[in-house]
Amino acid sequence: MIAFLTGRVAARGVASAVIDVGGVGMTVQCTPSALSRLHVGETGTVATSLVVREDSLALFGFADEDEKYLFERLQTASGVGPRLALAMLSVHSPSGLRHAVSTEDTAALTRVPGIGKKGAQRIVLELQGKLDAPVPTDGAPPGAGATASAGAPDGAWRGQVVSGLVNLGWSAKDAEAAASAVASEAEETDDVAALLRSALRRLSRA
Repeated sequence: MIAFLTGRVAARGVASAVIDVGGVGMTVQCTPSALSRLHVGETGTVATSLVVREDSLALFGFADEDEKYLFERLQTASGVGPRLALAMLSVHSPSGLRHAVSTEDTAALTRVPGIGKKGAQRIVLELQGKLDAPVPTDGAPPGAGATASAGAPDGAWRGQVVSGLVNLGWSAKDAEAAASAVASEAEETDDVAALLRSALRRLSRA
C-alpha cells in the first residue's frame, strides 16, 4: 500500500496532480484541499489511498490523514465507490460529512452530485457511528495533520473553481455563475478548496 507521496509537483490539473517521486511521475486524483497545497515546481506531500480494480490501479490523494480515513470509510457504504467518495470530500469537509451523517442531514448529502434522497438515507443508515476520527499514528507524512492549506495565486482561483465544478457535473454556465457569486469571498481568502465548497453550497440551494 502507498501511504503517502512526497516529491516535486510536475503538473496540476483540475482534479489531479502528477508528482515526480524518484524520477517516476505518479498521477494522483486529489480532493480540492489536497490540490490547493500543491504547486508546480515545488515539493509537495499528499496522503494517499490506492484503489485496485481488475483492470486498473488508481491513486487518490488527500490533504491529511483525516480526509484519507473518511475516503476509505465512506466506501464501506453500499453504492459508494472511490469516485463518489472523492466527490463527497470535494463538496464537504470531513467535519461536515461527520455532522451530516450524525444528524441525519440527508439534504446536505444530496448536494453531492450522484447522491439522491434514497442514497443519502442509505449512507446515513450504514455509516452512523462509523466515522470517528482516526487515532494519530507514527509514520504519517510531514504536515499530514495540518488543516491550513496554501491558497492559489491571485486571480487563479476562479478558473480552478469553475473547472472543479464542471468536473463534478455542473454545466459551465452554472459553474461560472457560482464562481461569480463567491467572488466577494475571494477578496478575503484565496483558499480554492474553501471557495469551491462555498460555490457548491450556492449551487445546491439554487
